[in-house]
Amino acid sequence: MTQSSVFIIDDDPAMRDSLLMLLRGEGIRARGFASAIQFLDAVPEEKTACVITDLRMPQMEGTELIRQLTALRGPGWPVIVITGHADVPLAVQLMKAGVVDFIEKPFDPNRILEAVRGCLSTLERQGAESEAREEAASRLATLTPRERQVFDALIDGKSNKEIALMLDISPRTVEIFRAKVMQKMQAQSLSMLVRLGLSVGEV
Repeated sequence: MTQSSVFIIDDDPAMRDSLLMLLRGEGIRARGFASAIQFLDAVPEEKTACVITDLRMPQMEGTELIRQLTALRGPGWPVIVITGHADVPLAVQLMKAGVVDFIEKPFDPNRILEAVRGCLSTLERQGAESEAREEAASRLATLTPRERQVFDALIDGKSNKEIALMLDISPRTVEIFRAKVMQKMQAQSLSMLVRLGLSVGEV
């Protein structure tokens, strides 16, 4: 899976450049923007990304940027705030708005790296889970109507005998359909089939 990018929004060029150097030096893809307006005018199309933004900037402050970014991209774009003007009420307000970390200037570079790696790790895990859900849904779509009935009954915990009675077919026929379901869903066991059902919200 491709690693998500990190976007840095700060009107201080020295701060912006130092953050870019820090992240790129760790092999992290990073781009800088001089203002919230510049960033919003050219919001990249990436599905997921981590954003680091200052709060006090001309034209548009970081709080408004966070509000607009949350509306545009939602939780797929976690935000880390860096600021030299921190106060507890503002930090609490921002965390409630979805900001994942709030870091005061001057900061230890390791603190930034820890926060960014945490964001990227979360995005990677969520991306893997999303891909697994899509794959399971794709396999589910290949089932015939009868196979889908058997699938639903299996993940509902019904035995072959119960399924046979419910669908008015023989237990042997249930076994045949069950084998087809397991093959199409690429499930090696009933527990794996149930997990696939859970992943697509069918349980």
